[in-house]
Amino acid sequence: GEKTTTLNVKLKEDKKSGYFGKVDAGIGTDGFYDAQLMFNRFKAKQKFSLYGTTANNGKTGLSWDDASKYNTGNNNMEMFDGGFYITGGGDDIDNYGGQYSGEGIPLAYNGGAHYDTKWNGDKESINTNYKIGSLGVKANKNTINQNNLPATVNNPSGIINSNTDENSDRYIFRQKLDAIYTIKLDTTSNLKVTVDGTLKNSDSESSNNSTGLRGDGTLLNTTSRTNSSDGDDKLFNITAFYTKKLKKPGRNYSVNVSQRIGDVNNEGYLKSVNEFYDPNEVQTSNLVVDQLKTNQTKSSIFTSNITYNEPLSKTFSLILNYGFGINYSRADRKSFNASTPGNYDILDTEFSNDFEATQYSNQAGVVFNYKKPKSTLNFGTKINAVNFDQYEALSNQSYKRSFLNWIPQASYQYRFSAQKSVRVSYNGYTNQPSVEQLQPVKVNTDPLNIPLGNPNLKPSYSNSISVNYNTYKVLSNQSLYVSGYYSFVSNQIVNNTNTDDEGKSIRQAVNLTEKMPSNYSIYGGFRRKLDFLDINAGINLSANGGQSFNYINNSLNKTTNTSFSPRFNVNRYKDKFELDLSFGPSYNAQVASINKDVSNKGWGTSGWGSFKIILPKKFTIQADAEYNYTPKSASFDSSFEQMIINSSITKSFFKKDDLKVVLKGNDLLNQNRGFRRFASANSITQTSYNNINRYFMFSMIWDFNKMGGT
Repeated sequence: GEKTTTLNVKLKEDKKSGYFGKVDAGIGTDGFYDAQLMFNRFKAKQKFSLYGTTANNGKTGLSWDDASKYNTGNNNMEMFDGGFYITGGGDDIDNYGGQYSGEGIPLAYNGGAHYDTKWNGDKESINTNYKIGSLGVKANKNTINQNNLPATVNNPSGIINSNTDENSDRYIFRQKLDAIYTIKLDTTSNLKVTVDGTLKNSDSESSNNSTGLRGDGTLLNTTSRTNSSDGDDKLFNITAFYTKKLKKPGRNYSVNVSQRIGDVNNEGYLKSVNEFYDPNEVQTSNLVVDQLKTNQTKSSIFTSNITYNEPLSKTFSLILNYGFGINYSRADRKSFNASTPGNYDILDTEFSNDFEATQYSNQAGVVFNYKKPKSTLNFGTKINAVNFDQYEALSNQSYKRSFLNWIPQASYQYRFSAQKSVRVSYNGYTNQPSVEQLQPVKVNTDPLNIPLGNPNLKPSYSNSISVNYNTYKVLSNQSLYVSGYYSFVSNQIVNNTNTDDEGKSIRQAVNLTEKMPSNYSIYGGFRRKLDFLDINAGINLSANGGQSFNYINNSLNKTTNTSFSPRFNVNRYKDKFELDLSFGPSYNAQVASINKDVSNKGWGTSGWGSFKIILPKKFTIQADAEYNYTPKSASFDSSFEQMIINSSITKSFFKKDDLKVVLKGNDLLNQNRGFRRFASANSITQTSYNNINRYFMFSMIWDFNKMGGT
């Protein structure tokens, strides 16, 4: 009987063979195009796929659906109590579901191959991918910035308004190879090894012209600057994850070890002319920079973690873990002035350094779990000992520091029923300063805004509390969700910016000891089915706010942020008609203690919607729309409003709809304009940039397949 069963299984596996694929090509107005070719071949437990894409309409790779269907990513799905999360898969080119969402007009080429198989009675498997691609982006951007400072004799208002136009051309070429090997060593242990390597080349050029004005409108400074950079990046990662179940139910341990190696080399030129003026608009000085910049950065990051689970009783368990890590980095950044035109051989020590940093960390933790049918309690803590060794070669200076970090955690969940629960949690954690914040070197890439490292920075400590409540009624399809979050930070790392009368700023990170920044958020949502209309409807309410601090010319500035947004939602997914709508007003306010009268606040509105109708004769009509309105404020005298509408008509052919013809219209009203407005500390910024506007495209999509034994 066993031999017959085994034979039948093998025969069924042999019949699991065939192929499927898709050809998608579109040509549009104004030179837009889009093309994709995908092929997947499978036989028994082996799968092989190829794909290639090219487009200049915002597509940079495969969609989420196609990437999943053709197994082109190396995403890892990790399970945890109550859910899961997905990691990996994204990079500089094939980003966010194959859609470019940045500034400018992109031109993308992307291709790849995938292979996976199982053997040895499904005890071993391998999954490997190769990706190759390039992305070029040409962008034009305008930035309006208002910098609110303490009043001075030469600038009584304390306001500096700058207007900057920038043109950029950036290109990146990337190759990536990754593999995942898994083996079931025995009935109680598994091993998973993940390896990936990336080679990347990048080129960028940018030029900008900027004008700075005092609050009274008089000329403060002008800047004309060009930057260029040519770089090569190499990246290698390897991770091993071993799990072992022991004899006692619930007793197990795991070991995770990873190594990451990076090597970045960049070279480029900075050329800028900066002119400065007094309140009578008479030029007082100028600053000319003509330098060769080199940057060589090497990094090696090793991490390890051992976790042990011990059931103490039917309801009580213990988790112990220990981790050790070494983080090494070396950044050799040099600036060279020219002795003769084109001969850059004079080292500028003010803007050069050779910084080496090694961080050793030892972390141990214990977590207790108490679980009953209606209650779950987790509490514990981690202790992390960190030692920094830092050395700057050009100045021959060493910095050694040690920190002991305490990382407590606690959460409690009570389940009233399978559809109703409440959860309260607390987390404390330490934020270490970054290498860029520590590195004691000036960077003059933007001569008007120079960052300066601070080797004396100390970590900050954050505390956060969250509450969540949700309930769901099956019969009425009604749900209610309420959540709240509050956090505060001690010894926060903030910016200390000193701006002189010419508008030149030096920014350095420092620890804030006299105040404690805080943030809060509140969210509530109610949703239910309206049977008399056969739709689902709901309302969401969200509120966010907080206080942040920074130093401006040695004065402490407090920025208060507040936002409030009610939102209404309606959707219907049934039969041959689908509808999804979401809209509502929003209030946003950012007020700084310095120059309170000049703020950014007001009511705006946003909404989006989509529908899909399936008509006779295999016609389908789809459309989506997005509306945004941003009001004018004390800082900006104009509002922003746009409505973006996209639509398509699809005609399907053949019994299985294998062939589709699509006519698509993008941004029918031709209103798509890149726009952002935000406030940070004492600065309010508005950015406008070019992007993809109205075009029409005709596409043909052919899905082909052949299934069954060969």
